Amino acid sequence: MTLGVQIAIDGPASAGKSTVAKLVAKQLRYTYCDTGAMYRALTLAAMCQKVTLNDEAAVLRVLKQITISFKPGEPEQQVFIDQQEVTEAIRQPDVTNNVSTVAALAGVRRQLVQHQQAIAAKGNIVMDGRDIGTAVLPQAAVKIFLVASVAERAQRRYTENLRKGINTPLAVLQTEIEVRDKKDSTRAISPLTQAKDAVLVDTTALSIEQVVAKIITIVAEKQKDQNK
Repeated sequence: MTLGVQIAIDGPASAGKSTVAKLVAKQLRYTYCDTGAMYRALTLAAMCQKVTLNDEAAVLRVLKQITISFKPGEPEQQVFIDQQEVTEAIRQPDVTNNVSTVAALAGVRRQLVQHQQAIAAKGNIVMDGRDIGTAVLPQAAVKIFLVASVAERAQRRYTENLRKGINTPLAVLQTEIEVRDKKDSTRAISPLTQAKDAVLVDTTALSIEQVVAKIITIVAEKQKDQNK
């Protein structure tokens, strides 16, 4: 079986991964997989069951009890735990500030990575996360590593939160992002790091449309090189 084209988009919190990945997938007519939403959904389920989030065995039991699924939606993909939609719930500050703890659990990562790889094996896909190019899809044809300054990422999160009715002070968001960066980049299992063959794209001074256009160009160039 010939695998489809795999596009891996990695980067720190609020670098624009999900927004950009969705638009790239739409433009290329590829499947989109938000791996971060899987970890967020599991975190929410574990919190609802009042599980200690660094207790790997307990979190894995929660994972076995639930089904995480996605459905197309506008303006964003809908996320479900079993039959309950949790698209907004998994983006709330309590989940955001705890998801790194769950994502650092080795057993959890093994289970979800297997699921993500199974999704990718079905055809052309754009997948975003923290370790897609290094651990989930190391053979991806195109690897992108998005970055942006902490100040810019905090401002983006602040603006996004206001649209959702969440009014967390900008300074608090900046501190939270710095803490999450440290957690994600220093965890023992699949830390946030740029794959050696990934293309670095700094989004600090770019609009969403400019970032999408840049990635589409990178994809076209990679495919042209492969066809030589």
